[in-house]
Amino acid sequence: MAYFTKFGDFQFDVLREIGNIGAGHAATALSKLMSKEIDMKVPQVSIIPFDEVADCVGGAENVVVTVFLRVEGDCPGNMFFILDLDSAKHLLQQITGIEKDVYEWEEFEISALHEIGNILTGSYLSSLADFTHLNLQPSVPALAVDMAGAILSYGLIELGQAGDFALTIDTAFFEGNELVKGNFFLIPDPDSLPILFRSLGVPFDGDY
Repeated sequence: MAYFTKFGDFQFDVLREIGNIGAGHAATALSKLMSKEIDMKVPQVSIIPFDEVADCVGGAENVVVTVFLRVEGDCPGNMFFILDLDSAKHLLQQITGIEKDVYEWEEFEISALHEIGNILTGSYLSSLADFTHLNLQPSVPALAVDMAGAILSYGLIELGQAGDFALTIDTAFFEGNELVKGNFFLIPDPDSLPILFRSLGVPFDGDY
């Protein structure tokens, strides 16, 4: 994947800024939803091969909460936002006021997780669109609670062909002393690579 070598410090600075803006918007939205102050850590941004995505969230067999959607427009691709179970449970406790020792959720709790996922994915996608000046339109998001490998495989079958790399933004929010961890993945279609690169100021001549 020679195109990885085309990303220098400037391009990663741009990607980090996108991550910062997206996380800031997400923290503000969560603060309003929970009526509490939400602080965020500086997001960690990287580009990884697609087959390493599951490793970023604890491995293919790790059970996670995932919101996934299809991105259409100037730069088609797939988007996933993945929360670990402890973070999802904490968010639900803060929103619903119901404490549980198990990860078995009622329908209204699943709906709440879906709404949280909508808010977070929308924050990141809007930030990316604003920063790159690309027209990016999301499909209706879907939510799944399952093993990471199964979700990624099923999601990509449902959403369409995947590219071979992912832009990942590791996000952490603090609600009081509690840490909420999430992973945002954007997986552009192969034909979207030159569009995304050029929007970030990286020449793309087809020789990658």
